[in-house]
Amino acid sequence: MKKIKTLKNSHPIIKIIDTSLIKLPTPSSISFWWNMGSILGICLMTQIITGLLLTMHYSPHIDLAFYSINHIMRNVNNGWFMRTMHANGASMFFFFMYLHIGRNMYYNSYNLKLPWFTGILIMFLMMATAFMGYILPWGQMSFWGATVITNLFSVIPIIGTEFTQWIWGNFAVSNSTLNRFFMLHFIIPFILLFMVLMHLIFLHQTGSSNPISVNYNIDKIPFHPYFTYKDTLGFLFLFTILFSLMMWQPYLLGDPDNFILANPMVTPVHIQPEWYFLFAYAILRAIPNKVGGVIALLMSILILFIKPFIFNKTLKGSQFFWLNKVLFFNFMFNFIMLTWLGMCLVEQPYILLSQIYSITYFSYFLISFYLSLLWNKMLN
Repeated sequence: MKKIKTLKNSHPIIKIIDTSLIKLPTPSSISFWWNMGSILGICLMTQIITGLLLTMHYSPHIDLAFYSINHIMRNVNNGWFMRTMHANGASMFFFFMYLHIGRNMYYNSYNLKLPWFTGILIMFLMMATAFMGYILPWGQMSFWGATVITNLFSVIPIIGTEFTQWIWGNFAVSNSTLNRFFMLHFIIPFILLFMVLMHLIFLHQTGSSNPISVNYNIDKIPFHPYFTYKDTLGFLFLFTILFSLMMWQPYLLGDPDNFILANPMVTPVHIQPEWYFLFAYAILRAIPNKVGGVIALLMSILILFIKPFIFNKTLKGSQFFWLNKVLFFNFMFNFIMLTWLGMCLVEQPYILLSQIYSITYFSYFLISFYLSLLWNKMLN
């Protein structure tokens, strides 16, 4: 027993685990909303494991990709399980990520700047990975989604057309495009792992935020056993939703057109991305100018970077400032409405509604900044 204790005290790996997970000082007041980070970690590991198993049977060629997915679903032992878990796991990943971002916005956790900035970069990488993964089945929506989204790069001044063709590896979306998207879809998750590690390192330097936004060093307790049990409950919650979706409605969140082999000669009636990109897609379509639409699309995510700089530190927690709460829930409502409008046809009144909700989406940040300044003036 004495030798084991000495090893525990001296071994660097044991020390890291002990200090970073077991004895990590954690605010005692954090609620279940703080579980989203650990749930996202499990989502990432699930996606990597199922993805690695799927690559063993997938063929990244335009003549074989669609049929290799069919082969995985029908002939590979438990292939249907791996494929539906990977496809629906992506939806779970984005669902909990949006909850995680929403919680940070509501409780002003973006004041921890380095974790916030690395988190936004992780979201960008996730979106890129998910987009390229959606191309791999080589169905109708995969092909035309790739065509529409990659064409957005053509708005870059001077080199736009050449850059787009460089991404394609041809003069249109082709076998070269599928090959490089498969390679990137395989590599980026490992870059994501590194980014998540950096995210956790920055978080552990400052410690977690808490619901009442008081000094982070007050009233802290060890992470284990209090929050390990709570995290376990979060994992059960995740897998309950995921397995329920897989067993009863595995294709609920997919597009029926993706069960049709990609045909460059037939355009689908309505091209749309997966549900987790619909809010940005609605903003893109709301602006009739292509360049303006692409800029608005990028700004719908990039604007999150400015959140720590427009926050007034005199406002201690949105739960004490009712107007800020109203603004936040209005922002959430805008997000949901834009997601719905992204799947609607490009016709009136949906175009007008998309424009209205796009304006209110961006105005949230402007109004928040103005109210912070106003509140500071009133206090002084």
